[in-house]
Amino acid sequence: MKKTIITLAALSLVAGFSTPSMAKSKISGSVSNRARVNKSANVAIGRGAKARMGSIALKNSRVSGRVSNRARVNKSANVAIGRGATANMGSMTMRNARVSGSVSNRARVNKSANVAIGRGATANMGSVTMRGGRVSGRVSNNARVNKSANVAIGRGATANMGSVTMRGGRVSGSVSNRARVNKSANVAIGRGATANMGSVTMRGGRVSGRVSNNARINKSANVAIGRGATANMGSVTMRNANISGRVSNRARVNKSANVAIGRGATANMGSVTIKNANVSGVISNNARVNKSANVAIGRGSTASMGSVEVE
Repeated sequence: MKKTIITLAALSLVAGFSTPSMAKSKISGSVSNRARVNKSANVAIGRGAKARMGSIALKNSRVSGRVSNRARVNKSANVAIGRGATANMGSMTMRNARVSGSVSNRARVNKSANVAIGRGATANMGSVTMRGGRVSGRVSNNARVNKSANVAIGRGATANMGSVTMRGGRVSGSVSNRARVNKSANVAIGRGATANMGSVTMRGGRVSGRVSNNARINKSANVAIGRGATANMGSVTMRNANISGRVSNRARVNKSANVAIGRGATANMGSVTIKNANVSGVISNNARVNKSANVAIGRGSTASMGSVEVE
C-alpha cells in the first residue's frame, strides 16, 4: 500500500512538465508548446483534480501573440480522478482568455490513454475547447490521434477527440478542424454525456469567418451513454450561435461506429445540425460515410447520417 501511494505521488509530479498553464497572466509574445512525452504516466487524484499532458491551458489570461501546441505524446497515460476532474492530452483549452493572434493545435497522440473519472469529468484528446473569451485570429485544430483511447466517466461527462468545441466566446477569424483519428475510441459515460469525434460543436458565441470541418475518421468508435446523451462523429452542430461566414462539413468517416444510448439520445454522423442559430453564409454538407454505423438507442432518440437539419 505504501509503495502504491509513493508511486502515485511520483507520477503526479509529471503534471506541468509538458503543459504550459496560465491563469490571469499577461503575455506580450506568443505561447508555444513543443513538448515530447514518451512511455510516461501523469496522474492527478483529488476533488477538482486536473491532469494535463502535452497540452496548453489558458484561463482569464491575455496573449498578444500566437498560441501554438505541437506536443507529441507516445505510449503514455494521463489520468484525473476526483469530482470535477479534467484530463487533457495533446489539447488546447481556453476559458475567458483573450488572444490577439491565431490559436493552433497540431499535437500528435499515439497509442496512449486519456481518462477522467468523477462527477462532471471532462476528457480532451487532440482537441481545442473554448469557453468564453476572444480570439482575433484563426482557431485551428490539426491534431492526429492514432490507436488511442479517450474516456470520461461521471455525471455530465464530456469526451472530445479530434474536435473543436466552443461555448460562448468570439472568434474574428475562421474556425477549422482538420483532425485525423485512426483506430481509436472516444467514450463518455454519465447522464447527459457528450462524445465528440472529428467534429465541430458550438453553443452560443460568434464567428466572423468560416466554420469548417474536414476531419478524417478511420476504423474508430465514438460512444455516449446516459439519458439525453449525444454522440457526434464527423459532424458540425451549432446552437444559438452567430456565424457571418460559410458553414462547411467535408468530413470523411470510414469503417467506424457512432453510438448514443439513453432516453432521447442523439447520434450524428457526417451531418450538419443547426438550432436557433444565425448563419449569413452558405450551409454545405459534403461528408462521405463508408461502411459505418450510426446508432441511437432510447425512447425518442434521433439518429442522423449524411444529413442537414435546421430548426
